[in-house]
Amino acid sequence: MFESLDLQKLTDAYLIPWGINIGFALVIFIVGRIVAKLIVSLLEKGLAKAKMNEILIHFVSSILNAVLLLFIIVASLNQLGVDTTSLIALMGAAGLAVGLALQGSLQNFAAGVMLIIFRPFKGGDYVEAGGTSGTVEKINIFSSVFRTPDNREVIVPNGAIYGGTITNFSARATRRIDMVFGIGYGDDLLKAKEVIGKILNDDDRVLKEPEPMIAVGELGDNSVNFNVRPWVKSSDYWGVKFDLTENVKLAFDANGISIPYPQMDVHMNP
Repeated sequence: MFESLDLQKLTDAYLIPWGINIGFALVIFIVGRIVAKLIVSLLEKGLAKAKMNEILIHFVSSILNAVLLLFIIVASLNQLGVDTTSLIALMGAAGLAVGLALQGSLQNFAAGVMLIIFRPFKGGDYVEAGGTSGTVEKINIFSSVFRTPDNREVIVPNGAIYGGTITNFSARATRRIDMVFGIGYGDDLLKAKEVIGKILNDDDRVLKEPEPMIAVGELGDNSVNFNVRPWVKSSDYWGVKFDLTENVKLAFDANGISIPYPQMDVHMNP
């Protein structure tokens, strides 16, 4: 049996052509990998110079590397004589099926990319988004991690964040505190206004510019209400708000100014 084989013919017809094809396929794969790494490296450097988020840089470079690797594999198989048309069609169908199965995850992924690109908030900002209020700890591709004021960790899908209203309390350097203080109708209005003004003036955290506003906002059913609106640094907001509330109450008590509570006068006919 083996004697009937023509080794020269076998070599010329199969071994040499296949060896050449395999060699070229290996060259395509190796060179393609080197070129792909170079392209990915250039992309990462370009995005870094553009000051893109590190998470987005890593993700985009991973996607590009996977796409380039797929092209390299297809080109290598093509060199070996493998019909890649059906393979590409199969991968396309598989990709469609996976996309439909992971529709929600893809939505979160797309929202994560948009959050990283447009940056409506960054790590360390205090925001209200996706039904949650807290300090942003991490912005991942599929979800973001918030830390609430009572130190709970809340993981919110990016789709819920980007699809709704985002309020960033840390975006501006300063914030205005809106407060309302009521006094009785029998109290000295000008004196009360003076007392509030002194409290604001004595607190170094209250900014002089813009100037704090103290104005009579309403003649209510039970009290004369002052609208008090001082400006502070965003980081001082809660501390100043709590301290002003306490200091106004103590100052009103010391100056004989009442803070009325809801009441009703009932008149009985004899």
